[in-house]
Amino acid sequence: MSRKHTAALVGNPNSGKSALFNALTGARQKIANYAGVTVERKAGRMTLPSGEPVELLDLPGSYSFDAASPDEAVTRDVVKGTFEGEAVPDVLVLVLDAANLEQHLVFAQEVLELGRPTVVALNMVDLAERDGLTLDPEALSEALGVPVIPTVAVRRRGINELAAAIAEAETHADEEAHRRWHLTLPERRLSAKHMAKGATLSKSTRHTIENGVDRILLNPWLGPVILFGLLFVIFQAVFAWATPFADALEGGVGVLTDGVTGALAPSLFRDFLTEGVLAGVGSVVVFLPQIIILFAFILLMEASGYMARAAFLMDRLMASVGLSGKSFIPLLSSFACAIPGIMATRSIADPKDRLTTILIAPLMTCSARLPVYAVIIAAVIPQTTVGPGIGLQGLVLFALYIAGIVGAIIVALVLRRTVTKGAASGFIMELPRYQLPRIKDLAIGLWQRAWVFLRRAGTIIFVATIALWVLLSFPKAEPGESQLDASFAGSVADAIHPVLEPIGFNREMSLALVPAMAAREVAVSALATTYAVDAEDEDLAAEGVTSQIAALWSLPTALAFLAWFVFAPQCLSTIAVARRETNGWKWPIVMVAYLFALAWLAAGATYWIAVGLGL
Repeated sequence: MSRKHTAALVGNPNSGKSALFNALTGARQKIANYAGVTVERKAGRMTLPSGEPVELLDLPGSYSFDAASPDEAVTRDVVKGTFEGEAVPDVLVLVLDAANLEQHLVFAQEVLELGRPTVVALNMVDLAERDGLTLDPEALSEALGVPVIPTVAVRRRGINELAAAIAEAETHADEEAHRRWHLTLPERRLSAKHMAKGATLSKSTRHTIENGVDRILLNPWLGPVILFGLLFVIFQAVFAWATPFADALEGGVGVLTDGVTGALAPSLFRDFLTEGVLAGVGSVVVFLPQIIILFAFILLMEASGYMARAAFLMDRLMASVGLSGKSFIPLLSSFACAIPGIMATRSIADPKDRLTTILIAPLMTCSARLPVYAVIIAAVIPQTTVGPGIGLQGLVLFALYIAGIVGAIIVALVLRRTVTKGAASGFIMELPRYQLPRIKDLAIGLWQRAWVFLRRAGTIIFVATIALWVLLSFPKAEPGESQLDASFAGSVADAIHPVLEPIGFNREMSLALVPAMAAREVAVSALATTYAVDAEDEDLAAEGVTSQIAALWSLPTALAFLAWFVFAPQCLSTIAVARRETNGWKWPIVMVAYLFALAWLAAGATYWIAVGLGL
């Protein structure tokens, strides 16, 4: 080739474009933002059957060239060749959901009317066949006037044939464009409904069955009850199912600590391993089972098709505070991490809707808070039941998640009545088909999330914990003096503590909030390291952080710490992403300020009420 050729994947959301992109490009991918806009540019290199390379773009999902969001505007401009700095694609790969042809063909007609070399990937034909649909790609190809290749991206079915069709379209690009421009208007404007019927040979009653299920799950009264009941079960499981595995990991850390203590003579290096690495990082790693169980439920809900229904159910609630169900998807993503949640707001067309969603995303309880919640709840909340199959610890965890959601709703209501005032935008969402999740996909998803957690433990948490250990260990205390009082870290705690003492925090808690700005989980490792370094009781020092908190904290103090983490600002990475997405520091500063104020008031109110009740 005399120049670099490009192809672009276009289509509706949920058509399987990303899976097809991964299948065509493998690991040869590069992700960045388009110049001047916060919309992701995902590009990769695919190889044609001839061995020639082609740059493949995965453009944001779109319903129309009449753009309703920044994502759709980028897709329109790139496809039409009007996006500055981006070459017009030589070939368009139009991705259609095989089981939802009528809807997807509406946008397909807009793409085909451009008269550009186009190949259709009729994707997810396996799910269509499972649903009882028998499709005729040749009939659809004749109706559209372009090649139609049946594909199953996740299983790499049809990938070679699609690559060959792309190569053919490139070879005859000029000829193909000239031929399609001269199609008669009736040929190019067949209705989506007629084309879909012409391509469908038969279908079963499965859709009727799914509609019956939706009548229950999407019922405006019964649906929310089912949703919150499911969430309640999830948080019960996080404690009930994870406890044996977490205890085993904690025992393993204890064995390692005893081994290091017995193998090495007393020294600064031994203290570094036992008090810094094992007590600090180890105290976070033991909560890996809770993380895995939480994400197992989330992945099951996503893969089965139920998560989109949850967004639909929440649309009415979101509208009541001036937002739409479109905001629910980014907020839902924020339960895993606020960073992808904030980035997901790019699909929201209305700028005030988008800003409001960004500002409340940190109130969603991200997975980084789970170790903090778990260690405090295990330390101060009895492991008792309050009803058949209802554990008190799981009930408290559920209440903390609900508190974050309620807080987000209240803040959104205030924002939409003041600084981001405006009417709620409309909400259109395609409900995916129900399907049984593939065990392999679930296993890969869980491994990826477990690896992210362990990588954070080995990088951010490790560095922050070791830095705190150094500050706690020097200068050395004089005989009879507390190491915390003598250390540099003690001076930091003394500077912060006067602000937090009125809400029930002790010095160790105040100190833990500083490294926790790097990552929420560091609060646990910071407390573990602080108590390991400063403990005067050797028997207590040998215990885990949970036992130390149980022995040293009052119930009002522990509850105040939990209330703080419901509302406290997210990690520094989240603040940096908020700055990038809002193009300045104004709104991130507003976000951090109101979250700190909410956290202080919530922790204070919790502590004062608990003390007043004599807890």
